[in-house]
Amino acid sequence: METIFNKRKKEVIDAYVQLVNRKNEPVLPSNGVFERYKYPIITADHTPVFWRYDLCSKSNPYFMERFGINCTFNAGAIKWNGKYMLVVRVEGYDRKSFFAIAESPNGVDQFKFWDYPISLPENENPDVNVYDMRLTAHEDGWIYGVFCTERKDPNAELGDLSSAVAAAGIVRTKDFVKWDRLPDLKSSSQQRNVVLHPEFVNGKYALYTRPQDGFIDTGSGGGIGWALIDDITNAEIKEEKIINLRYYHTIKEAKNGEGPHPIKTEKGWLHLAHGVRNCAAGLRYVLYLYLTDLDDPSKLIAEPAGYFMAPSKIERVGDVSNVLFSNGWIVDEKGKVFIYYASSDTRMHVATSTIERLLDYCIKTGEDGYRSKTSVYRLSKIIEKNLNIEKENK
Repeated sequence: METIFNKRKKEVIDAYVQLVNRKNEPVLPSNGVFERYKYPIITADHTPVFWRYDLCSKSNPYFMERFGINCTFNAGAIKWNGKYMLVVRVEGYDRKSFFAIAESPNGVDQFKFWDYPISLPENENPDVNVYDMRLTAHEDGWIYGVFCTERKDPNAELGDLSSAVAAAGIVRTKDFVKWDRLPDLKSSSQQRNVVLHPEFVNGKYALYTRPQDGFIDTGSGGGIGWALIDDITNAEIKEEKIINLRYYHTIKEAKNGEGPHPIKTEKGWLHLAHGVRNCAAGLRYVLYLYLTDLDDPSKLIAEPAGYFMAPSKIERVGDVSNVLFSNGWIVDEKGKVFIYYASSDTRMHVATSTIERLLDYCIKTGEDGYRSKTSVYRLSKIIEKNLNIEKENK
């Protein structure tokens, strides 16, 4: 039995060490807007061996998994103390999600988890499940984590064990070890995608919201919302307006939601969001960009037509297929942007670009005309311009 234990332990640890030290590389040629990287940066197998296995030969002679990890996805991101750090949503075999920190020296590979997951404080109404934390280093000096907290719907019919209620939980920290739990955001609707703006607006905290009638369906919720909050320690939405609308027969007809907090640039606030539509295979999640005014972050000034990034190849397969989701990106000191995204609710990936390229894409790419005719017109203008260039160069 000792031989089985030692053999299995060595095999598992060797595979883990090889995985976390694997070098990543960009996939070329790209579309010019961003470069995907070849390998997922975090998977269930990246979680520490001492999380998943009991390392005692007496209590675990067959070296079995004792705490199964189903997937690692939807990570908030921040650069802190020179490291690229992700607060990852980790889901166990038991379907419960929790948060854990993984960090990398370069942002594209060698991500390793801290020894312990985050011990998130509960409030008087304990969370059943928590997930999808957005990180914001706010100008007030705190680093905030805004996440979805899920609880069973108290008004569900007898025997209905699926209906849930979603709210925005709020925590803050200064060292990522001690987390202070603030009261959940008060709202007249359910909120699953709430993001804190990094600066005060008119002396108030600003939130990007996604009001919805139910846990899954947005219902009358019109898109990505905007709300100003007087006190983050007792956050309450008193007035909310939609700043990025859903539209019929688009990538975001079913719902849309803010990803990470927007990046401040000289041209405006650069936003990454997800859009959802229905198709024969179910819900399809893609990512898109839009730009809002520098002085008024709630004012839309540019939005390219269609998606910025969609599931590709192996990204389409997983626990919930045909999904890309991002709630974290990092800008380094030279303007390089690390876009962290999850595929099919299963694994984390990275793509890179620059502020300059993303702004060029966002401002110069045509907007959606919402009809086939306008799409043909937009394409025809590009073709006409290019054919004229070719004639001139002959």
